[in-house]
Amino acid sequence: MKLKISINETPPTCCTVSRDTPQPTPTGFNLRNPVSSKSTVDSDMSLVPGGVFSMGTDYEGAFSSDGEGPVRKVYVDPFYIDKIAVTNTKFARFTKETGYRTEAEKFGWSFVFYLFIAERAGISSLQSPSGTPWWKRIDGSSWRHPEGPSSNIKDRMNHPVVHVSWNDAIEYCNWSGKRLPTEAEWEFAARGGLEKRIFPWGDELTPKGIHRCNIWQGTFPNYNSEEDGFAGTAPAKQYEPNDYGLYNVAGNVWEWQSDWFSSTFHSRGSLTEPDHNPQGPIRGTTKTIKGGSYLCHDSYCNRYRVAARSANTPDSSTGNLGFRCVFDA
Repeated sequence: MKLKISINETPPTCCTVSRDTPQPTPTGFNLRNPVSSKSTVDSDMSLVPGGVFSMGTDYEGAFSSDGEGPVRKVYVDPFYIDKIAVTNTKFARFTKETGYRTEAEKFGWSFVFYLFIAERAGISSLQSPSGTPWWKRIDGSSWRHPEGPSSNIKDRMNHPVVHVSWNDAIEYCNWSGKRLPTEAEWEFAARGGLEKRIFPWGDELTPKGIHRCNIWQGTFPNYNSEEDGFAGTAPAKQYEPNDYGLYNVAGNVWEWQSDWFSSTFHSRGSLTEPDHNPQGPIRGTTKTIKGGSYLCHDSYCNRYRVAARSANTPDSSTGNLGFRCVFDA
């Protein structure tokens, strides 16, 4: 039977929202070669040994429409990965050195969670996208002004940068001499050497009652009890790292991957013969994102699990979407 592969899918999710302006597939883009002479491995990166692992999940609480399964064997080469998501401090240095303006700054707006909107923020006449009333298109919101033009990041320089698109992340990677991880690399690193576990630390969300990630507690979307200590983003180095030294690969902010998204492309993977360094479909309209965010809640979106996945268009930006980088070993 011939396998039908769909590459133009966007999973149904409440966690992210799109500009709804899908971009054409870029040509000549090599995932495995940084393009900057600044290429260095710094102390903020961990060496991931590479090897074979079980990617995906058959967990009954997974979203089958996202293509989380089936579990399949995958091999990845050794690589270095940022221990933390790219912070406001690092992104500020990038923009200062290059003069780069993000797509949110060029468009003049981005999406902000409704409870966080700053006073005097201009809400677009488009209001909320269909199906996600908690997201508002806010004029003047950007990585520098996450809740609107009267907000700032002065006290959040050690938090992950947000309101950055996939295209913005690629520009940062090019400047830094790094690249975005493939979904396989990210999941291998996020698992921290644990096989077939739900979270980067095991199968219990709060082992011994200890919060290990920044997600929503309470009743979404109107009340967050902040039992984990945070309502919005947490510092990039908050909570305990996994066994590879990575922080916040569950919750806090979604992270862009290099792969185009498909819920079926990888279903041809083998349970016995590992796929080597998979990079996803060669074309598509949305890019894969991993990790979940501070807006995820078990009642509607438990995508803070390590195998969970979602997607967004390359030019989209929201207040819960960032990235981290990798470097070939």
